[in-house]
Amino acid sequence: MKRNIGFIGLGIMGKPMTLNLIKAGYKLTVYDINQEVINELALSGAAAAASPKEVGANSEIIFTMVPNSEHVKDVVLGENGIVKGAKSGAIIVDMSSITPVASKAIASEAAKSGIEMLDAPVSGGEPKAIDGTLAIMVGGKEEIFESVKPILYCMGKDVTLVGGNGCGTTAKLANQIIVNLNIAAMSEALVLAAKAGIDIDKMYQAIRGGLAGSAVLDAKVPLILERNFVAGGRIDINLKDITNVMETAHEIGVPLPLSSQLLEIMHALKVDGKASQDHGGIVQYYEKLANTEVKRAEV
Repeated sequence: MKRNIGFIGLGIMGKPMTLNLIKAGYKLTVYDINQEVINELALSGAAAAASPKEVGANSEIIFTMVPNSEHVKDVVLGENGIVKGAKSGAIIVDMSSITPVASKAIASEAAKSGIEMLDAPVSGGEPKAIDGTLAIMVGGKEEIFESVKPILYCMGKDVTLVGGNGCGTTAKLANQIIVNLNIAAMSEALVLAAKAGIDIDKMYQAIRGGLAGSAVLDAKVPLILERNFVAGGRIDINLKDITNVMETAHEIGVPLPLSSQLLEIMHALKVDGKASQDHGGIVQYYEKLANTEVKRAEV
């Protein structure tokens, strides 16, 4: 018999992930601060809740997908939080991208109410959330992970237990360094090529099969050429992640010179009014410096 599931945070990522769980036949209770999206998912078969506490009361496993550490803390431990409604033995799976320190602290508090917690952030952005092929990196107890693994496979293709509590969030920070610096490096190359006047489409085809090829290149170059910066992974959310990267790195004594430069680039884009755009929009920072634009060759 399938267990009752709760899902809190129905944004760009959470909504399609929830729809995949409904498609897999799970009974879901959902909550978000946006009533409109709750109503939308209710039409797809989910039960609407008025608070995280109500989600906790109606669910054996509760997934959270919210913007930052403070939101996770409030949703789990707040006045109307999950722990106020959930029964002992319930499992919280936090899929948000937060710091390992915050994640471990929240898990420790939840444990006082007999509630287990996994940190299980994801990578792949909106397209992979929609088609259920996310990479999911998990931290927590092995037996708890094994008990929820089949449900995680309804949302992801690669599901890996990295270690104890906080290890999933640490893996996600490492992931965000690689993804966003990859976009920045790609942006430098594209702007150089654009200013030199070569056909970007042809250059992309020429390099994608070699060592410079990557999932980032294939996901972002076509969108940049279309000037499509509709967010699959927002600049402000990635800025938050890179801020968490720097904070965590400094706490444990790891200098990250490239990540620190990337953080300033993201702040510059935020000031320029581009915070809500996709992080492929990092290219616009370099375009502004070089006074050029990366676009398709005119036929």
